[in-house]
Amino acid sequence: MPHQIAKKRLSRTDGHRKALLRNLATSFFKHEKIETTAAKAKAISKVAERLITTARRGDLHSRRLVAAYLLEPRVVAKVCDQIGPAMKERTGGYTRIVRTRVRRGDAAEMALLELVH
Repeated sequence: MPHQIAKKRLSRTDGHRKALLRNLATSFFKHEKIETTAAKAKAISKVAERLITTARRGDLHSRRLVAAYLLEPRVVAKVCDQIGPAMKERTGGYTRIVRTRVRRGDAAEMALLELVH
């Protein structure tokens, strides 16, 4: 019986899952919304909320922590300079998951993950 499982495995190895989440987070912040499976949307929502909370502080250390996770310097600048300060008055709930459709090929439940403005 597995106890204290902190995160979903998404049927991937540790390295593959980490790379997937970093890619999805970078794409999410670049476009401010993405459509993916519901399970991946829930996983990336947790990551995005933590990154926005870190970016809200606005100091150099928080910028470096965000840059250590995201893959593109432009996206890091966007998160730290635009998205973080815009969410300053919110106490959480920076993302919204909207279930959209069932994918035709494998009947996976799809969801739209977007930033709440």
